[in-house]
Amino acid sequence: MMRSSARSLDFRSFDVGWAIVTSEQDVSAPPAPAPAVASLVGRRPQVPTERLLAELVPPRHFAQASFDSYVPDAAHPSQAATVARLRSAADEVRGGGKGGLLRRRRRPVAVYLDGGFGVGKTHLLTSLAHAVGDAAYGTFVEYTNLVGALGFLPTVEALATRRLVCIDEFELDDPGDTVLMSRLLRELADRGVALAATSNTLPGSLGEGRFAADDFLREIQALSDRFEVLRVDGEDFRHRSVVTDADGLPQDVVVAGVDGRADATLDDFGALLDHLATVHPSRYGALLDGVGLVGLTGVHAVPTQDVALRLVVLVDRLYDRDVPVLLGGAGERALFSDEMLAGGYRKKYYRALSRLGSLAADGQALLAG
Repeated sequence: MMRSSARSLDFRSFDVGWAIVTSEQDVSAPPAPAPAVASLVGRRPQVPTERLLAELVPPRHFAQASFDSYVPDAAHPSQAATVARLRSAADEVRGGGKGGLLRRRRRPVAVYLDGGFGVGKTHLLTSLAHAVGDAAYGTFVEYTNLVGALGFLPTVEALATRRLVCIDEFELDDPGDTVLMSRLLRELADRGVALAATSNTLPGSLGEGRFAADDFLREIQALSDRFEVLRVDGEDFRHRSVVTDADGLPQDVVVAGVDGRADATLDDFGALLDHLATVHPSRYGALLDGVGLVGLTGVHAVPTQDVALRLVVLVDRLYDRDVPVLLGGAGERALFSDEMLAGGYRKKYYRALSRLGSLAADGQALLAG
């Protein structure tokens, strides 16, 4: 069908006015050797505001997702019921008018898809976005990064032109970001914009730490009575462990794997982590422009929480674009410490491990092929 209260990181303070520096070759010198494999560390993308907004669309992996391609599990009737409700919600949103006083007078659609990990919530959310057409689609992190890059009011003004705003993977682990997103949703709802949101729940976490509808409604406070909760029950369709612990590849295998591929990059893992600190997270997608395979050597445990959170954003952008990864060194086995996996950001880290494991499997399949 588809595929901590901890300290808030203020990404807005980064200098994002980077340009790529080139140099002229001395024509009198001997011919230069063949160019090395490209590097992500060598990229400092400039991304105009228009592109940041234009990229608020469903990820490539769900580009063709629709209600028709979602196959409900007969053992879980809530899946079929959710599809039916979302179909009618799409009709309501399309019939609600593009903007102006009429749209403001109507109570806009606001739905929250509550369910476990891997039951198809993202498939359903992207299907809703496609059915409406005039929709902005992004993850919770992408919207908070957008506010950091553009400012709050410009973000509201830009998103208020859409009929529907979809927020995938709503997160509650940072109080500051949660308040920011709650305020953003309230401003949009007051302007008549329809809203739809999901969150990820880890398998087996029905007790402590489970992100459920009650948590979501409590945190969005003034908007809680506007949201209709749609429960999506079911089993993880992927039937795989959240935590992947495959061994990393030898360095020579990673180097050979990217050799000769014009769309491949090769970087030392530590150098890449340092580079991510110099690029605004809203530009991580642009960092991957034209990249079809990422090779990383010397993969090791990330040292601190801020570094780990930047890595999570990069993994999300790789996953959105279906970019295979070759992981050298320790692989993902010891990427995040036990303390991180038990802390307030654990759901981000588990998601990153799951996604990175999938991309690493794709990378190894490329090698085998």
